[in-house]
Amino acid sequence: MTSKINEPQSKTSRIGISVAAAAAKFVSRKVTVHYGDKQALFDVDLDIPENQVTALIGPSGCGKSTYLRCLNRMNDIIDGCKVGGEILLDGENITDPKIDAVHLRARVGMVFQKPNPFPKSIYDNVSYGPKIHGTVATKADLDAVVENSLRRASLWEEVKDRLDEPGTGLSGGQQQRLCIARAIAVEPEVILMDEPCSALDPIATAKIEELIDELRRKYTIVIVTHSMQQAARVSQRTAFFHLGKVVEVGNTEQIFTNPKDERTQGYITGRFG
Repeated sequence: MTSKINEPQSKTSRIGISVAAAAAKFVSRKVTVHYGDKQALFDVDLDIPENQVTALIGPSGCGKSTYLRCLNRMNDIIDGCKVGGEILLDGENITDPKIDAVHLRARVGMVFQKPNPFPKSIYDNVSYGPKIHGTVATKADLDAVVENSLRRASLWEEVKDRLDEPGTGLSGGQQQRLCIARAIAVEPEVILMDEPCSALDPIATAKIEELIDELRRKYTIVIVTHSMQQAARVSQRTAFFHLGKVVEVGNTEQIFTNPKDERTQGYITGRFG
């Protein structure tokens, strides 16, 4: 029988994390990822604070997106992928196979690099999650969830008169905000964003960045971004990945103005990457 994620527990994990003392939403220790014979992550230790935006930066292929997918077990669906170590969400190890991955992904939503609305109406895109998870009892409740989610995603005023139209008919920036509305409709606690603005123009990017700043009041957000300027604008903490390892993590301002590791300094100043 699969286990559902429980409330924070006062215990010590097998690798010595004091869960009661951990002031983070996620606590990762010695996380490794292998794709077949190729190792992609090496002993990653990283804490993700609650109700903040944590940016993951680094060169292409450094492990940022691989780590992000560990946080909601999306790596489970990749053939030959093996994840080791511990990742605690509110004190429970989500890498335990007894954990219900579907329930986990309801708590840890994800927004992908390219907007991917379902080939359904705007309304059905947002209502899909609450329907399959059974979180609403009546049509009126579902209507309220759809409106509230679209409002939180700063999209309601633009689409309220065309909810029956296909989501794929929206502009790229609107589609990405629709995907964010879809993610938050199931009331997650965490939103993962994998380069959510890389396919968008500067105006749409600015709207998404404003939305991220608004959403962090309610959600914990982890964003992978290839843009150091974006990381500096939207995040409170930044982790620099290089060759599958976390080189440095800290307050975003400190990482960008006074990095402690010369590899971070080299990446920030454009010497490599």
